Amino acid sequence: MKDPFLTAAIEEARAGLAEGGIPIGSVLVIDGEIVGRGHNRREQRQSAILHAEMDCLENAGRLTARDYQRATLYSTLSPCDMCSGTALLYKIPRVIVGENRTFQGPEDYVRSRGVELTIVDDPECVALMERFIAERPELWNEDIGEP
Repeated sequence: MKDPFLTAAIEEARAGLAEGGIPIGSVLVIDGEIVGRGHNRREQRQSAILHAEMDCLENAGRLTARDYQRATLYSTLSPCDMCSGTALLYKIPRVIVGENRTFQGPEDYVRSRGVELTIVDDPECVALMERFIAERPELWNEDIGEP
């Protein structure tokens, strides 16, 4: 049985794809409840920073340090340097990643900073990204800073 919070992140990824964006989704969970949801909206909002995790944290609103320190961040894809840095800044102790085959962020560094990082290797997450990368390589490369 799939984790319901990962399922919610996948729903966000699908919403982003339906909007013409990159299919990456994220949810922030505190005490067993989703307090923030988001998906990559760089294309939709012409944003430099709206990766799924950033959108999720923004949508969660301003939280206390204690809230973040009880949280788990779910992402359908391994968080990049920017998103990993934000999780470290707010001392989010757990990150659950749908997949890291198509992209791998600074996972070893995040772990070295004490974050419990779990890679699920979910086939649905992998399929979403593989299809997107094949169909829109130019948008994907822009998102990860490749020429």
